[in-house]
This record gives sequence, C-alpha cells and structure tokens, in this order.
Amino acid sequence: QVQLVESGGGLVQPGGSLRLSCAASGSIFSIYAMGWYRQAPGKQRESVATIASGGSTYYTDSVKGRFTISRDNAKNTVYLQMNSLKPEDTAVYYCNRFPFGDWGQGTQVTVSS
Repeated sequence: QVQLVESGGGLVQPGGSLRLSCAASGSIFSIYAMGWYRQAPGKQRESVATIASGGSTYYTDSVKGRFTISRDNAKNTVYLQMNSLKPEDTAVYYCNRFPFGDWGQGTQVTVSS
C-alpha cells in the first residue's frame, strides 16, 4: 500500500528541462522497482523509464539520451530528469512500483512554444 505523489510538471519550451519527483509513503520503498509512465490524450499509457531496486535502468527508445531516472531510497523518492524536451513528450506523467500498486494523480508536462 504505497501512496505515490508526483510533482514537478509544468509548461516548458521545446529544448527545456524539468525534473519530476515521486514521493512514496505507506510501505517499504527500497525493495520495489519503480517506474515512470506517461499518457497523452488519445494514446495508451506507456512506460518511460524504470529503475530496479538494484539500480539497473530501462528507457523507452524515444527518451534515451534525454531522460534519466534515479532514486533515493533514504528519501523514498524517485526522480525523472527530463532534458531536451520535445512537444511529443507532452503527457500526464505517473510513477508506480513493480508489481503495480494504485496509480496516483500524476503530474502534467506540457512542452510548447
């Protein structure tokens, strides 16, 4: 029963950067793999990046070289550093554990001039 609160989204210009944070509470954080997911209007929710409890990472091809996922187990927080943002990155971004728990509210990222 991990409670997840995403933050850090906003409106940025193409080429800009944002850092998203996901604060977890209510359970043991460090044993879970954690991931970031996004959903744009008219599209399915997709996996963006995942970090295992041991630190190994996965990125979908569209964000490789631009996004970095990290975690701070002492703070029960996972981050997504997003650089060189593109309009197609516009979506609501969610975090979750693996195995999946409940979804949070997400945070809106809008990339536009």
